[in-house]
Amino acid sequence: MIRDPFISTDGIHNFRDYGGWVTGEGARVKTGLLWRSGQHVDASDGDLRAIAELHIRTVIDLRGESERDRHPCRRVEGFDGEVVFYEGETSSSPPHMDVDEHTTTAEFARQRMMAVYTRMPRNPAMIDMFGRYLRVLAEREGASLVHCFAGKDRTGVAAMLLLHILGVDRDRQMAEFLRTNEAPSMEVLAAQSVPGIEERLGRKLDDAAVRALLGVHEDYLHTFWREVEADHGSLDAFITGVLGVDEPVRERLRIAYLA
Repeated sequence: MIRDPFISTDGIHNFRDYGGWVTGEGARVKTGLLWRSGQHVDASDGDLRAIAELHIRTVIDLRGESERDRHPCRRVEGFDGEVVFYEGETSSSPPHMDVDEHTTTAEFARQRMMAVYTRMPRNPAMIDMFGRYLRVLAEREGASLVHCFAGKDRTGVAAMLLLHILGVDRDRQMAEFLRTNEAPSMEVLAAQSVPGIEERLGRKLDDAAVRALLGVHEDYLHTFWREVEADHGSLDAFITGVLGVDEPVRERLRIAYLA
C-alpha cells in the first residue's frame, strides 16, 4: 500500500482506510469504502467536513451504552445513514482503560491488554457486534466506518475479521492491526484516556505503561487468534459457527470489497 491511509484530524484518533491490502489470490481490497477510527466526541468542525467528503453511509459503533452516554459522538450535519450499536455494555470499560493498581508499569499494562484479548472472543456482546458488523457490510452499499473508543482493540479485531474473510493473509492482517502505532493522532487518544486512567489508579502512569495501553502489540492479536482456535479449531469455524457469517454472506463481502 503506497498511499497514506490516515485522514488528518484534529479531534479523532486513528482515522484511516483499512482497504488496499492484497489477498493471497492477487485481488485487492477496495479503498475509499472501509474506514476505521476512534470515537468522534472531540471531532472538530474541520474533521466533520473532511468526513462528509468520504460519503459514509453506515457507522458501526462498537462502544457500549455507558461509553456512548459519556462520550456522545459528533456526526456530520444531515447524516442520514445507519448507525449500528449494541443496546447494553460491550465491555466493563474501554479495553485500554481496563486497569488495576499494577497497570502503572509497562509489563502489567501489557498483561492487562492481553487479558482483554483473551476475553473478547467469548464476550457475548462483542460476538453479537462482530457478527452484525460483517452482515451489515454485506448488506449495505457505500462507504462504512467502524469505531470504538480508541479505534484499536475492538475495532482492530473487527477489521481483521473482514480482511480474513476477504482472503488477506495473517501477515497483512497483523500489519493492518499494528498500523495503529503509526497513527499521527496519539495525543488525541492520550488526552481522552490518560487523565481518567490516572484518576482511577490514584497515581501517574509511566511513559512505557502509556505506550502499552494506547498502542497495540503483536501479542494482543496473537492472543485473540489463540483463544479462538483453542475453543473452535479455526478462525473460520468461529466466524461461521459463532458469529453466524456463512458462505453466502462471505461471498457478498468478497463481491462488494474486492477489486
